[in-house]
Amino acid sequence: MIVLVTGVSSSPGYKIAVRLLGRYQVVGTYNEHRVEIPSAELVRVDLTKNSAELIRNYKPDVLVHVAAIGNVDQCEEQPDLCYRVNVVASRELIANAYRVGAAIYYLSTDYVFDGERGLYTEDDVPRPINYYGLTKLLAEEIARAFGGAIIRVAWIYGAGPGRANFGKIVVDKLRRGEEVRAITDQWSAPTLNTIIGEAFVKLIDGKFTGTLHVVGPRMSRYEFAKAIARHFGYDEGLVKPIRLGDVNYKARRPRDSSLSNRRAMELLGIPLNDMDYALSIFRRELEEEMTIQHH
Repeated sequence: MIVLVTGVSSSPGYKIAVRLLGRYQVVGTYNEHRVEIPSAELVRVDLTKNSAELIRNYKPDVLVHVAAIGNVDQCEEQPDLCYRVNVVASRELIANAYRVGAAIYYLSTDYVFDGERGLYTEDDVPRPINYYGLTKLLAEEIARAFGGAIIRVAWIYGAGPGRANFGKIVVDKLRRGEEVRAITDQWSAPTLNTIIGEAFVKLIDGKFTGTLHVVGPRMSRYEFAKAIARHFGYDEGLVKPIRLGDVNYKARRPRDSSLSNRRAMELLGIPLNDMDYALSIFRRELEEEMTIQHH
C-alpha cells in the first residue's frame, strides 16, 4: 500500500512519514529542503504545477497532505502566493488523488477559529481572522468535498527538521541561560510532532473519516515555556511574561484557539493531555539529535 505524504521537510510531515515507514510504502514530497528519510522514496515537486503528474506516477492508496505555507505573517503579506499554494495546489492535488481512489487526509490548524471562546470541538463552526486561517479553511472544505478526513493540529513543536519551532527555541535559550519572553494571554494546545505521527498510523490503519483534533492540552505560550523549563530542569525564572499586544505581528492572532481533544483521546488511546508524556519524548529525541550532530 502506497502512502503519499506531501511536505516531508516540515516538522509534522517528517514525523508522519517516519512513523508510517515499515507499515506502508512511503513516498514523500518536498519543495526546497531535502530531508533524509531512509527507505522512503523522496520526490522534489512543486505542487502548484506538477500534482497531476505526481499522482499519475505513484497512484497512491492514501494521500496525507501536509505541504502548505504555514507562516501566518507571510500569508498576510503575500496573499496571492498563499492562496496559490494552500488552496489552488491543494484542490489540484486532492482532486487528482480522488480520481485514483486514494483515501485523503488533510492536515489543518486551530487557526481556522476566531479564538473568542477556546476549546473548540470538531462540531464548532470555523471563523478565521487571518488570511492563513482562511486558506486552510478553504482547503478543508475542498478535502471534505472529496470525502477526505480533516486532522487539525496546533502549535506544533518537536525535534527533527522543519522551521524553528517554539519548543526547540525555548530549550535552546534555557540551555544557554538566556531569557525566554513568552506570551501570557494567547492560548492554544501545543502538540508534539511525534504524537501527530503516531496518530496518523492509527488513523490510516483504522480508515478514519471525518474531522479530528489531535492536539495537546490547552495552555499559553508562557505556561508551555514554564512546563519545558520544569521538565528539562532549567531555571523557570528565565521565562519572562509578555503580552500578545507587545509583539508586532502582521496578521491578527486568535486569542484562544485551543481545540478540544476529547474525541481524539477516546478514538486513538493516546494520552494527549499528558504534558510530561509529550515532553519526555521531546527530550529523548532532542538528546538523540544532539548525539548524532556531535558525531
